[in-house]
Amino acid sequence: MGRIFTVELEGRSYGCKSCKTHLALADDLISRAFYCQRGKAYLFNNVVNFTIGVLEERMMLSGLHTVADIFCCCCGQIVGWKYESAHERSQKYKEGKFVLESRGRIVDEIDFTAEFHIESCVSMSDAEDA
Repeated sequence: MGRIFTVELEGRSYGCKSCKTHLALADDLISRAFYCQRGKAYLFNNVVNFTIGVLEERMMLSGLHTVADIFCCCCGQIVGWKYESAHERSQKYKEGKFVLESRGRIVDEIDFTAEFHIESCVSMSDAEDA
């Protein structure tokens, strides 16, 4: 497989709960108003240190979307999904954005006493309406 190189984010960031690999900066957070089967999820402009799964059509509360699950590049745990395309005009703003399923604590690179990690598990991602 080879050596895995990861991006170390500076500032308040979100990371994989399993291995603590950095995933996204708090500054890239767009919305906390997303939900998945296991609870809250967050929409981000940018995510790092992930691998992407196969594209699939998924029906969600907001309509039909083409999405791909995203996995932590270090431990392989599913951490959310990426919106590739939206079929409804009102949902086009999600294209190219990422959803991270949220449970845990916030990681602040300056203050490690307040941590947040994305809860992850090995399985298919949860659709918004599932």
